[in-house]
Amino acid sequence: MRHASLGILSAAILLASSAQAADNAAVKEKAEVCAGCHGDNGISQTENIPSLAGQLDQYIQWQLVFFRAGARKNEQMQPIVEQLSNEDIRNLGAYFAQLPPFKGGKDDNPDLSEKGKQAAAGRRCASCHGDGFAGTKAVARIAGQREEYLVKALHDYKSGQRSGGAQAAMADVAYPLSDEEITALAHYLSHL
Repeated sequence: MRHASLGILSAAILLASSAQAADNAAVKEKAEVCAGCHGDNGISQTENIPSLAGQLDQYIQWQLVFFRAGARKNEQMQPIVEQLSNEDIRNLGAYFAQLPPFKGGKDDNPDLSEKGKQAAAGRRCASCHGDGFAGTKAVARIAGQREEYLVKALHDYKSGQRSGGAQAAMADVAYPLSDEEITALAHYLSHL
């Protein structure tokens, strides 16, 4: 009886690991579509396209849901997310969350970063994005994000062009920012 139980347990473990390996392969295949824009291993090499590596699971899931529902609009994303099931969205969130995030490069303009640091403190960015700006729950990781993408996102929030999720809170934060503050803030955050 004991040998039969061990055999059944071993078979169950093998089946579970085979299913997990198949699931991982399916997720990686789905993520390859994302790599075309968001880069290998979720590190974007394309201007105005965010890196997804290290982004929080819930944040990615919500953004994919917003794109799929049309609450957040992007011509390139719409046809891709229309094909995603809820399970695909959960799996992609988990996949990108477990990848190591981009580490900001050497800061070539510490004076600009200091201005950005002051702007982040003045706008209380850490109250939502966390003390290290690594995000919390469904709030984006902005530390180490592409600089020009952060500039674009802040301008989009400021103008009301970007919607979905925390649009109201971000619009309130971004609206009073000057172009100089947006540039400094993006520079500071991208080098963290």
